[in-house]
Amino acid sequence: MGEMLEQAVRAALRSVRDPVTGQDVVSAGLVDGLAVKSGMVQFAIQVPRERARESEPLRAAAERAAAAVPGVLSATVVLTAHRGDPAKPAAPPAGAKAPPAAGAKTPPGQGPMLLPDVGAIVAVASGKGGVGKSTTAVNLAVALAMQGLKVGLLDADIYGPSLPQMLGTHERPRAEGSSIIPLSRWGLKAMSIGFLVEQETPMIWRGPMVMGALEQLMGQVAWGTLDVMVVDMPPGTGDAQLTMSQRVPLAGAVIVSTPQDVALIDARRGVRMFEKVNVPVLGLIENMSFFCCPNCNHRTDIFGHGGAEAEARRLGVEFLGGLPLKLAIRELADAGTPIVAARPDSEEAAAYQRIATRLREKLAERAGSGPKIVID
Repeated sequence: MGEMLEQAVRAALRSVRDPVTGQDVVSAGLVDGLAVKSGMVQFAIQVPRERARESEPLRAAAERAAAAVPGVLSATVVLTAHRGDPAKPAAPPAGAKAPPAAGAKTPPGQGPMLLPDVGAIVAVASGKGGVGKSTTAVNLAVALAMQGLKVGLLDADIYGPSLPQMLGTHERPRAEGSSIIPLSRWGLKAMSIGFLVEQETPMIWRGPMVMGALEQLMGQVAWGTLDVMVVDMPPGTGDAQLTMSQRVPLAGAVIVSTPQDVALIDARRGVRMFEKVNVPVLGLIENMSFFCCPNCNHRTDIFGHGGAEAEARRLGVEFLGGLPLKLAIRELADAGTPIVAARPDSEEAAAYQRIATRLREKLAERAGSGPKIVID
């Protein structure tokens, strides 16, 4: 189905002609990185640098042609400089800024703020993968919903989406007009690129394509009015982090780490990255803080213990709490039933609820200058 839609898009683009050469954009080799994923189309039009300003009508025509193909939910087209083109735009006078092209499309990562109807947007991040960030994000989001808030959960990891598995659904979202309707699960509104592509489909996209897809998940999804949106960030400090800091008014970031030094080094980088883009760090969470044997309940500090709390003190940010490494958390996450909802009376659920409550309090403290979060 995806290959047929891609062929249909390419056929439609043959009707779009470069006014300079007279060739269609496909035959001229101007279409770069065409990706069609469950109705979401993205590609770039490559033009010489000196033609960038005058090529906006060509870009817009290509975007319209792609969007008009039956089965396409949305189309995003950007202009890029032609490979191997040595020309460079003339430098503006000293102290002056180059004027934007008339009617030019805003590149990914720039433009007006998205998600204006969300009270507070919180990024749950980590410096490296494998620390249980997604499990933490899902359970915190469910906990906030159980406390009476209207909560959205966005999976910002385009390359490795995990929300479909953790929420227990691979349902495809439906479209209404030009908007995508988020899925409802465990009291949340949720969206992930994983709901739009086949489970084993690799996302072989360049940075601008990733940024464009993330902007679509924020700007073209009918989230409605929310009290809080929890964003499950990809690990590291790359394009997704920059896009989030530039395109949405983040209320803050929560950094998840395990206790050992090798994870804390990366957590430190995550804290510093958010500081550099003026996003407040709401606190650190120590995941897999200790292991409890499911048979005898003996406690073992497999990864050490207390490292994240000590690092939080060193960095001058709040330590939000520790979460245990327990078999039930992993089993229920794999089964698509977050432990906060599946076993609300368990000690594990209580640990997530305590952190969610503190997070809610911190957001309420900032309500005077942004989010409207009410503590009952």
